[in-house]
Amino acid sequence: MYLLQIDWFVIIEKFILIAVIVTTSLIVAMYSTYAERKIAAFLQDRRGPNRAGPFGLLQPIADGVKLFMKEEIIPTLSSKALFVMGPLLAMITATMTSAVIPWGSTIDVAGRQVPLQIADVNIGVLYVFGVVSLGVYGIMIGGWASNNKFSLIAAIRGASQMISYELAMGLSLIAVLMLVGDLRMSTIVTYQIQHGWNILYQPLGFLIFFVCALAECNRTPFDLPEAENELNFGYHQEYSSMKLGFYLFAEYINMFISGVVMATLFFGGYDIPFVNEASWGQHWWVGLIGFGALMTKAVLFIFLFMWIRWTIPRFRYDQLMNLGWKGLLPLALINMLLTAVVVLLFNK
Repeated sequence: MYLLQIDWFVIIEKFILIAVIVTTSLIVAMYSTYAERKIAAFLQDRRGPNRAGPFGLLQPIADGVKLFMKEEIIPTLSSKALFVMGPLLAMITATMTSAVIPWGSTIDVAGRQVPLQIADVNIGVLYVFGVVSLGVYGIMIGGWASNNKFSLIAAIRGASQMISYELAMGLSLIAVLMLVGDLRMSTIVTYQIQHGWNILYQPLGFLIFFVCALAECNRTPFDLPEAENELNFGYHQEYSSMKLGFYLFAEYINMFISGVVMATLFFGGYDIPFVNEASWGQHWWVGLIGFGALMTKAVLFIFLFMWIRWTIPRFRYDQLMNLGWKGLLPLALINMLLTAVVVLLFNK
């Protein structure tokens, strides 16, 4: 009797949604490598990849096949179980964040309203930070298990950097939560649809969050864990084949998810500016248009990440830590206090 009470439609719907979102993340990550090369080529006045397929569009597939065909090497003196676990953990944590993101409004399927969100939990923002914090373990385990001093130093750098910048990122987000009054990601998007995007009220909070996102993704100018002139290839130096591919993919998935999270928290999520989507009714294509709007915002952030990479030189490590602890952290505290004062005065 209990089995008959289970809503199998909801279970199937969630499985399909998970499959679509994970597949989308992997495809975006795959073609982000192509976009990275093309944008770098444009900024450096050269062609970029143009041989594999029309306009070089098959280059990511060729790179994937090359990684699969390479020999799997596990160093003799490494901790083999942890060595394999490191890239898997990095990949899993990169995709888990997408579970609480509202990818669009509801769509009508056979008379049922299906939300384009895997889990609308009431601690959505805390879940995001919890999963982001787990990403540190993927880097530390991989660097330590390699039994390579350069990999270990790079892993320590990466973990220190991520922990340091998570503080300023969390404080910048508290100001947004003061305005919205809820931790649900769906509520944050709904609030922005009704009152305007959070970027209008929290420009400093967004700037702090964006800089911290660069550091969390190990992107230039914060790519110190992969500083070739100091640490060779970084924390994944001993990895080859698809274990190396997992680490590289995780970085691009993190960049994509960071763009989606910033679009959700500060730019209205799936909301289309200057358009009242509610007037379109409950048609199935309304939710897909909202999904397209969110993806467009995420792609623009990915372009910005890449533009910065090929424009700004890398920091020294002491400059990186000074910026996090002496620059962004006090700014985030000031922004939080100012927001609290404004919210109290407005409520009165």
